[in-house]
Amino acid sequence: MLNAPLPLGATIGMLGDGQLGRMLSLAASRLGFKTAVFGPEDGAPAAQVSASAIVASYDDEDALRRFAASCDVITLEFENIPAATLEFLTGLGKVVAPGAHALRITQDRVLEKTFAREQGVATVDFRAVDTLDDLKAALAALGTPSLLKTRRDGYDGKGQVWIRDASEAEAAFNAVGGKPSILEAKASFTREISVVAARGWNGEMRAFPIGENHHVNGILSTTLAPAPVSDDVTKAAHDIARRVLQGLDYIGVLAVELFVLDGDVLVLNEIAPRVHNSGHWTQEGCVCDQFEQHIRAVTGWPLGDPSARCTVEMTNLLGDDILDWPRLAAEPQAQLHVYGKAEPRPGRKMGHINRIKS
Repeated sequence: MLNAPLPLGATIGMLGDGQLGRMLSLAASRLGFKTAVFGPEDGAPAAQVSASAIVASYDDEDALRRFAASCDVITLEFENIPAATLEFLTGLGKVVAPGAHALRITQDRVLEKTFAREQGVATVDFRAVDTLDDLKAALAALGTPSLLKTRRDGYDGKGQVWIRDASEAEAAFNAVGGKPSILEAKASFTREISVVAARGWNGEMRAFPIGENHHVNGILSTTLAPAPVSDDVTKAAHDIARRVLQGLDYIGVLAVELFVLDGDVLVLNEIAPRVHNSGHWTQEGCVCDQFEQHIRAVTGWPLGDPSARCTVEMTNLLGDDILDWPRLAAEPQAQLHVYGKAEPRPGRKMGHINRIKS
């Protein structure tokens, strides 16, 4: 762990080179830090705005040693970094936040939901699925419709398929590549919300106001925050985030995605061990946004004020949406954020826009 806050001019290592790393690097620069990025893509979004970058695979130990030598602390911008990479860097004596333990749990949907229940956090009913026979047994137990997801690596609707009748079991198992999976019971929810929260080295925790999320084809489309939810829902969501942060011994920002059932009952959907798409609204909406908060947490600085300054609707810009940038940039009471990706492919996150509502 860090024994003292990092001084101005220190270097933060960033595992991952995408748009989240880009926005983390910009926040770090604003606070007087440098960032060194490590990732597999040449000219990636984070590398474009960082002091240095190493392009290599996450299992390249020689490259990781070079990277580690330049860093005062190391963090990550997305959860699909191999936990073994974090363990290797820790073995070199580097401070890594969040740590490999938290990553191992949140990378695996079965371990994640099991962990949540151990912390007293409700989840949808689920079964682990390793074989087609497992899937058939799980369908018999949970019924249909139910959702089959790969245990690892899926995001934005990838690696998952709805099963609406038990006869679809084999086709569904083939659709996820026969990989180790999880079958989840359908949640009859009234809305989807998320809470983004941070924990520092001294155990201090701060949570942002709740965001209400709307997805299209499995990809987040919009987030409205602060969401019009009751004080009881806010309190319960923040309590869930606290349990998750403490249970994982987590350092940095994470997001907890929740279903709201009838009666304002909250059920955990997923944990994202990183800054999160549903927290982008904080850039214009909060005194301290999620990216600065993460930098503050991992460097041992005091956590910032997460209170809302205004209501914001964040809209993702996917694929060719970004080509409408002249009109978007001219919108009053709106801020356009562009990720620096060269090719707008269907479903690819190219940027987002934060529209101030009040």
